[in-house]
Amino acid sequence: MQYSVGVEYALHCLVYLIDNPEDSPIGIKDLSSFQGVSDTYLSKIFSKLSKAGIVSSVPGVKGGFKLSKSPEEISFWDVIEAIEGPKPIFQCKNIKDNGYLYREKGCTPSSSCTINLVMLSAEEKMHEYLRGKTLSWLNKELENVIPKEIREDTRKYFSKSTI
Repeated sequence: MQYSVGVEYALHCLVYLIDNPEDSPIGIKDLSSFQGVSDTYLSKIFSKLSKAGIVSSVPGVKGGFKLSKSPEEISFWDVIEAIEGPKPIFQCKNIKDNGYLYREKGCTPSSSCTINLVMLSAEEKMHEYLRGKTLSWLNKELENVIPKEIREDTRKYFSKSTI
């Protein structure tokens, strides 16, 4: 299982939006400069986040993006699902129908595949864990590592560099 790097960029950008005043949306150019990625790539990520209702776009010269919900309401899983889609990690192909157990009458065609049930259960536990980690939680964790003053200086630098 592997999530794309787009999930990581999305989470970093969303945390960046947390401290931003509601009436000052941040443009893709500022965000892409902050992340060191192209505007086009980040626009695709933000299009998915917008479609999922995580961010909203503000049109105009001073437009950009802002969070659509409070940081407490946006979980890691919300972001992952917005970027990666709802497709399950494990894709059962029902190979049991041709397998040893089925031939030997260990499984019946109408029974659920035990392997699939275990994989789906494990995936759901991971989803529950990721639903419990929010942008608010991430922001607090980052504040323990990176002092707020440094984060504010970084924000000022990147805001000025794209003007």
